[in-house]
Amino acid sequence: MAIARPAQLTIRTITTAFSEYLSGKAVDSPRLSADLLCMHILGASRLDLLTDPHRPVTEDQWAAIAELVERRGKGEPVAYLLGSREFYGRDFAVSPATLIPRPETEHIIEEVVRRFAGKGPFLFADLGTGTGCIATTIAAELPDAMGIAVDISPDALAIAATNAAAHGVRDRLAFVNADFMTPLFQNRSLHCIATNPPYISEAEYAELSHEVREFEPRTALVPGTTGLEHAAALIRNAENWLKPDGIFIMEMGYTQAAPNLSHLQSREGKWRDEKIISDLAGLDRMTFAVRTSQ
Repeated sequence: MAIARPAQLTIRTITTAFSEYLSGKAVDSPRLSADLLCMHILGASRLDLLTDPHRPVTEDQWAAIAELVERRGKGEPVAYLLGSREFYGRDFAVSPATLIPRPETEHIIEEVVRRFAGKGPFLFADLGTGTGCIATTIAAELPDAMGIAVDISPDALAIAATNAAAHGVRDRLAFVNADFMTPLFQNRSLHCIATNPPYISEAEYAELSHEVREFEPRTALVPGTTGLEHAAALIRNAENWLKPDGIFIMEMGYTQAAPNLSHLQSREGKWRDEKIISDLAGLDRMTFAVRTSQ
């Protein structure tokens, strides 16, 4: 199905045409997708779409939006088409080398801010940083924070460093190209580990939407058959790397609360205050614990 070109090119006619085209495709939120792509090329706001519907659109603008809409119709995520996604009120550059930041990951920021605001300087690590949204946001929200952002992908790490610079915190973050499953830090050197590691099982991955499976990096989603492979290793490493009373917070799949809590509780008194934090949908989303002095 081709995109039907309106006889007159205005904001209203093109948004309608693009929305109708995407409605015939297997994509999420066709109208919102059409609006966002139009806003991107036209340099318009959502208010402009509503209050200036008869504003003329040029042939070049029509063609540029149509190209993006056709890519969207094949499932390419809007964030990759726009080159950015909002996270915790800030825009972050994204690329196919990085996962697209999700709102549920913002709960990591909330917990770290709650624990460290006004407490003075501290050192944290963001393991599997991707876009750097966790590391950059912690540093931006907490001026006393110093962080180390780790990723196995040099392309992702370059995006993360760009985002840190864009938000004025590059001087307080170090970017390390490494596998966070290997020994990285001195014992008892960190005050906080905040991480969104791969946690999707092979079975769950097969059920994900086409948009995720075909476009987002698989290695940033799937650690192994069960989805728990990285979580267990991170908990073992974190108990060495964290100072006494250091904070461990890790995003997880909503079915993984029991095994993660069990693993924490089996570590011979290394952890206290173990808990699961739910997201806004009420789903189990974060594993949290505090390192003991043992």
